[in-house]
Amino acid sequence: MTEVLNNIPFKLDADTIMKVMRVRRANSLTGQVVREIAGQISSIARPKAAYTMSWVENKGEDSVQIDGVSFVSKVLRKNLDAVERVFPYVATCGTEVESLAFPGDAMKAYWLDAIKMTLVGMASAYLTDHLKKRFALGQTAHMNPGSLADWPLTQQRRLFSLLGDVEKLIGVRLTESSVMYPLKSVSGIIFPTEVRFESCQLCPREKCPGRRMAYSSEMAREYLGK
Repeated sequence: MTEVLNNIPFKLDADTIMKVMRVRRANSLTGQVVREIAGQISSIARPKAAYTMSWVENKGEDSVQIDGVSFVSKVLRKNLDAVERVFPYVATCGTEVESLAFPGDAMKAYWLDAIKMTLVGMASAYLTDHLKKRFALGQTAHMNPGSLADWPLTQQRRLFSLLGDVEKLIGVRLTESSVMYPLKSVSGIIFPTEVRFESCQLCPREKCPGRRMAYSSEMAREYLGK
């Protein structure tokens, strides 16, 4: 059964937002703009998340079946090698902030996007903490369709099928190209692990604004054989 978290607490402040965007020192104009937009968003935003508990059923050489739905990914298969229970999820900044726009103002548009990104990050972190407490998971990791070529975005629909009507639950829908709307939404599978894992460790892309860990050629060989 899919559970919905629709009262996720959040607090937006200029320092947190600029930290997320890796801005070390902002001028007074930037700080003023960020505070102004954060204030507007704080009054209307409702970040949300939906998740379910699923069971890993069959494991192939480079595929895994979860609640009857097959996913093809060497990396996901390896991460779930000793795992029986996983938590598919979708988290979002919420549809409420989509109506806010600043046409013709590139600076405000940039920071509006940054704040939405901060909101979905907060929703995802709250969900992870909720799962750890409710199910006594200990250390966890997650994988997201499209974060690696090994697990393409096209398999996003399979992930959504595990949750049911995600649009009805939390307002997130998929376009024909499997992109989520609102754009500042994230989907994936959270799983317990004894070893820290980040998809970033398998991605050689440099200067990625969302990078959480350095690329590891050793892990790339272990997981992908290259």
